[in-house]
Amino acid sequence: MAETVVDLRNVWFTYDGENYAVKDVSFKIPRGEFAAIIGNNGSGKTTLLKLILGLLKPTRGEVWVAGVNTKNAKVSELAKRIGLVFQNPNEQLFAVTVREEIEFGLKNLKLPREEIDKRVEEVVELFNLRKFLDLSPRFLSRGDKQKVALAAVVAMKPEIMLMDEPTTGQDHRDSRQVMDLAKRLNEEMGMTIILVTHQIVTVAEYAKRVILMNNGVVVKDDDVRSVLTDIDALASCSLLPPQITLLSNKLKPLGINNRIVKVDEMVEEVWRCVNARSRQV
Repeated sequence: MAETVVDLRNVWFTYDGENYAVKDVSFKIPRGEFAAIIGNNGSGKTTLLKLILGLLKPTRGEVWVAGVNTKNAKVSELAKRIGLVFQNPNEQLFAVTVREEIEFGLKNLKLPREEIDKRVEEVVELFNLRKFLDLSPRFLSRGDKQKVALAAVVAMKPEIMLMDEPTTGQDHRDSRQVMDLAKRLNEEMGMTIILVTHQIVTVAEYAKRVILMNNGVVVKDDDVRSVLTDIDALASCSLLPPQITLLSNKLKPLGINNRIVKVDEMVEEVWRCVNARSRQV
């Protein structure tokens, strides 16, 4: 069984002392998980991220990250274990060049020059950034800015990567590029990914597990298929399942599996039904 790297134990949090943004939330995330936290606005998603980062301390309950209780930890200590990619890369990028952007966190870790150069070279290759190294991040496309922001975090080799709406405002190509990189980090490097997003199709394509939130409460926590095909649970959170899932439900009377969450699954299922019918003729 994989080691637990994030452990929320009966966590409550209030900003004003009266209204709770998070209410009695408990879940564990094992090392190597790719989990998505979804819910409507005000559901508590962003508050959960801040609690995991240690930017907020629970009003009641405990948050443990990589074996450390966040109540007793400095944010700077947790930052060595957790990386964060913002929704808007412009809020994360500030250096004069892409090279300096990647080096900044490594210098803060007080790594030797040789190690800094090695890590810069590794992420430059991984993210295909060589042609941008001496350019200012501000002149890059939004998708390339997000790649630079992600590369700067990955260079620090965190155990956990938090991604807060990383594809918002990006076109399909840039969104897929960023999420494909996250998938590689998860599958090839074993990095734990926690994704907060409102884009259900992205969740269906990349996540393995979904934590569904509403009004500060966990409504459902299960594998991606179980959550995204639970139309009633999603509706209770003012969310719709993927369009392909709705289509599979409409086609159920024709023998189509109604637990489909991806387009490629639908293609395979249609071919299965066509072949099955052709054998009956």
